Amino acid sequence: AYKRFSELLPKEERENACSARVPKSQILTLPELRANPFQQRICHVFSTSETKDGSMSFEDFLDMLSVFSDSATSDIKSCYAFRIFDFDNDGILDRNDLEQLVNCLTGQGEGSQLSSAEMEQLIQNILEESDIDKDGTINLAEFQHVVSRSPDFASSFKIVL
Repeated sequence: AYKRFSELLPKEERENACSARVPKSQILTLPELRANPFQQRICHVFSTSETKDGSMSFEDFLDMLSVFSDSATSDIKSCYAFRIFDFDNDGILDRNDLEQLVNCLTGQGEGSQLSSAEMEQLIQNILEESDIDKDGTINLAEFQHVVSRSPDFASSFKIVL
């Protein structure tokens, strides 16, 4: 992990990789993130940058790798997945978050976007399946309940260097 992190830095900064921050643009060059539709959100969630620029310290990078590792528990993975899917960072998944989530998964190109009716139906189906208290949103506990019924969630929520 240290080797991969330091390789993202300019040569002159590699000696001090433990105290350096790698810009988000460099983090996104990692092949493991390059094709991930949530790459921007992953950087946002794991970055501790005070300027909210998505840059990562070595510690941030390790945190990201540990959450996406095979040894992370389903609870930890689902907690971070929830944060990644909570686009407005308000602690709940509402219709706007779900629409952005679907758009990330289906692609936002001309031919791949769902129609308004398809999007509304899909969001309605997601809420019917997940919104236990019927308040029109999905909270962390509801999300974790849904994830607990998905046996392949933990194995698919990973990054292997």
